[in-house]
Amino acid sequence: MTQARSNPALTAHRLRELLSYNQETGVFTWRVSRGGVSAGAQANSKDHRGYMRVRIAGVDYATHRLAWLYVTGSWPDHEIDHINKIKTDNRFANLRDVTATINMQNQIAAMTHGKSGFLGVTWHKNGQRWQAQIKVSGKSIHLGLFSTAEDAHGAYLSAKRALHEGCTI
Repeated sequence: MTQARSNPALTAHRLRELLSYNQETGVFTWRVSRGGVSAGAQANSKDHRGYMRVRIAGVDYATHRLAWLYVTGSWPDHEIDHINKIKTDNRFANLRDVTATINMQNQIAAMTHGKSGFLGVTWHKNGQRWQAQIKVSGKSIHLGLFSTAEDAHGAYLSAKRALHEGCTI
């Protein structure tokens, strides 16, 4: 199985011949019958990472990238960010073409291995308090030590809204 971020061989014109895209729902359906699939059938299926994909001519495409191609007529220049962070929500209004840095700035959930359960918050062993920190342009900025993880997270969110142009929370 081949996966593609973009494929110059697949044009917006060819995509529109094969599929219909509903901008309000983010769902692709087949315009043509192929194999055991009838025209009008939903083309999207979820991959192991939770993103929707469509297979065209033996190549798997992320539907958020196909949505961009379908609507704008060209492949995205960068990454496609789901503004609301719901991987299956491929409504065009929920998609934006952004750099990897901006896409990461829109992260809203803590990593699952973190002890605090809050984004931007770690336990400061020496200080015996919760530490808030944020990265901006590759540099860590210390935001302070706090009695509770919730207070540290509040400080982080304030900084995130002010310092991360890609933040949508």
